[in-house]
Amino acid sequence: MGVDRVTFQRARNEEQREARRRVILDTAAAMLGEMPLAELSLNELSRRVGLAKSNVLRYFESREAVMLELLDDFLGRWLVDLTAELGGGIDAQAAPEARAARLAEILSRSLADRPVLCDLFGAQGGVLEHNVSVETIKRYKRSSLGRLATMTDLVRQHVPELGDGAQMFCLMSLLSAGALSAYAPPPPSLLAAYADEPALGALHMELRDALLAAFTSMLLGVLPRA
Repeated sequence: MGVDRVTFQRARNEEQREARRRVILDTAAAMLGEMPLAELSLNELSRRVGLAKSNVLRYFESREAVMLELLDDFLGRWLVDLTAELGGGIDAQAAPEARAARLAEILSRSLADRPVLCDLFGAQGGVLEHNVSVETIKRYKRSSLGRLATMTDLVRQHVPELGDGAQMFCLMSLLSAGALSAYAPPPPSLLAAYADEPALGALHMELRDALLAAFTSMLLGVLPRA
């Protein structure tokens, strides 16, 4: 769903400034539902918001700063949803291996259903953390540590046997989601190659399947052996 172009008056207090920042973020989120991150320009974002580019830069120092805040926003919302998904999907009485398997299944499905979140993670190191100030990076990283702690506590709640390995599992899960999302969906040329030469299809995996394989492998490495 798109965000309607808004005609703004000058923001005269912090509440109005925050409302304008929210419109910019919501508009950027809507655009990412229509186009790849690489095609989202500050000029087009400004046009859709109804502000001059120079005015958008009063609220966010760059396109990358908008995307970093959006990534943090998406991650926070996902963690709220994940809490409910894990709570309703993991039997606390099951054996550790069974709970770990369900954790991998739920995480892989939940992230695969959020391709924009995965794409933003994939762009974080190579794109989003460039062209931003030290203060912006510090603010984002502080929030990221808090999000990671929330996810770690949530995972430990359902698979406490992971112990100190839970944080590394969570971090690597998010990084894997970003990396693997670059390969899904395949571009038309690759799909055509698979159609012409079916044996090449062995190299193709759907995002959810790839995430499930990655998460399962990581959990096998972290979960203590009986």
